[in-house]
Order: sequence, then structure tokens, then C-alpha cells
Amino acid sequence: MRLRNLKETDNLLNECTYLIRKPELLKGKWENEFGNSNPINLEIGMGKGDYIYNMALKYPDINFIGVEKYSGVIARAIKKYPNALPNLRIINMDALKLNNVFNKEISTIYLNFSDPWPKKRTEKRRLTSDIFLSIYDNLFIKNKKIVMKTDNIILFASSLVSLSCYGYILKDVNLDLANYDIPNVLTEYESKFMKNGVKINYLVAEKD
Repeated sequence: MRLRNLKETDNLLNECTYLIRKPELLKGKWENEFGNSNPINLEIGMGKGDYIYNMALKYPDINFIGVEKYSGVIARAIKKYPNALPNLRIINMDALKLNNVFNKEISTIYLNFSDPWPKKRTEKRRLTSDIFLSIYDNLFIKNKKIVMKTDNIILFASSLVSLSCYGYILKDVNLDLANYDIPNVLTEYESKFMKNGVKINYLVAEKD
């Protein structure tokens, strides 16, 4: 369910120092924005920002960009994490327009607890559908890498199929991330799910 806008949404967006307001102007120039040539990793659907902010804290030698479609949601992320980090930027936009913002500049894409769009007529809206995978083709700097986490087994199963059919190699697949010994930064949803015993599905897919 989509969150209602905060009363101070406009003020939060206007005053945030790490929100990029005209990202199209930085297409092909993101190295200049960050002031270095470190890898750039992108989270699509960043929600309230727990994952992308804490990833930026944990990995200062990697640049991170979070994208969120809904202004009310991204305002909550800004309110929760008001302090700018040198290696973090966020964008308020629809993922369908990502080709207007990046040109072969992204190293890894994160898809965390994306909307499952469970009905047959809406499956093309899934962030692992062919429509989005074709958009991602132009974002990656060279080799393509997608990391996904979800509690929704239907979305996970369909993503395994769509990624494989699109030419991705499944490097890692796990159906219970809580019992998998790998470094893992939690999202807000993930923390709640794990406390309630909900299993988290995880995959890493790569394509040359």
C-alpha cells in the first residue's frame, strides 16, 4: 500500500542536499557528480532508504544512487536520513525513464522487495520483466549484475525465468537469506519480515 505524503514533503525534497533534481543533466557525467571514478551501484525502488543509505556507509569506496518513484516515500527517506554522504545520491523518478539519466555508468542494480504485480495483466510492470531488462541494458557500464531480494515467491520464480530467458546467468540463488552466511544489509521490510519468520528469497544474476 502506497504511503500518504507527509505534510512537509515539498520542504523535505526542496531542502535535501543529496537529492538530484535534474538527473537528466548528469547523463554520462556521474563521475563528475561524485568527483571520482569509483563504481556506481543503483537501487531501483529505494523505499525509505535503509538499504541504500547503510550500503553507502558500509562501502565508502563505492558510489550509490537510490531511485524512488513516489515523492511521499522518498520524503520519508530524507526525513529518516537527513545527513548527506559523499557517495550517495537519490532521485525521485519513474524507473521507466532511467535511460534518460544513465549511459553505461552502472556496475550493479539492486531490486529489493519490489512491487510483485501479481496479476497476469500487470506482470510486465515487474522490475524484472523484459521491458525493464531492456532498459537496464543501456545503464550498465560493461558486465551486467542484478542483485534481488524479495519475500514474494511468485515474483521470485518469475524473475528466475525472465532473467534466464534474457541471457543472465544465475550466480547465486537462495530461498532463506536469514540462514545464508553472506554480508547482508537489511531493508526496513526485511527486518520486519525476518522477525516474523518470513523467508527472504535472494539471487545474483550476471550477464556479459
